[in-house]
Amino acid sequence: MIKAMLVTSIILISIAILIAVLRIVLGPSLPDRVLALDVIGVNIIASIAVISVLMNTRAFLEAILILGILSFIGTIAYSKYILRGVVVERKRNR
Repeated sequence: MIKAMLVTSIILISIAILIAVLRIVLGPSLPDRVLALDVIGVNIIASIAVISVLMNTRAFLEAILILGILSFIGTIAYSKYILRGVVVERKRNR
């Protein structure tokens, strides 16, 4: 019973990722695309966690942490780009 629920959740998470990819392709604005990328990152983390439970292992927990950090940094970088037009500001001495 638990195995069937985990497989069903992986299928539903995959459908959510496909819908987010569709939002990236058809998104009317850049913030919509950034939000869709963040949703994809969260769904990939959730699918790795479900696969980890399904396989009864802790081997994927480090991958979940690394993916979470990279997804967060990517979202912050895109947000700074939308807000200011550049990601890293440099002061030039003249």
